[in-house]
Amino acid sequence: MRQTTPPRRSDCPISYALDFVGDKWTLIVLRDLIIMRKQHFRDFLGADEKIASNILASRLKLLEAAGMLSRRRDPAHARQVIYEPTEKGLDLLPSMLELVRWSAKYDSRTAAPPALVRRIAEDRDAYIAEIRSLAKEAKTATRK
Repeated sequence: MRQTTPPRRSDCPISYALDFVGDKWTLIVLRDLIIMRKQHFRDFLGADEKIASNILASRLKLLEAAGMLSRRRDPAHARQVIYEPTEKGLDLLPSMLELVRWSAKYDSRTAAPPALVRRIAEDRDAYIAEIRSLAKEAKTATRK
């Protein structure tokens, strides 16, 4: 059974975004996919937040249905799936980085590395370009 996208509550742009990324887990999965460059189901399970496998499976299906990630068979291990961010998923990176910056400012216990927070503050666009480049390289490398 394929998961469909959530029904629209309104035409408000914030409501639209929250329909996809407004729960506790979706942005964590996207963080791991885009920033941490995790590709396999088991990789996501290893995050500090300890997501349950059924919740992870549900979020991956939602993100795929929404066009924010794609999945394909791993050519090196036929029984495994590789998850990759799409352009739509990567377009959330600026918002995600602003959440990192905001949290680092107000959370004295943040796990955000100070060097990353500084980099976001000093040249967010260069960091975004680097992440996009790494995502493109990873996609090309795993297709060979």
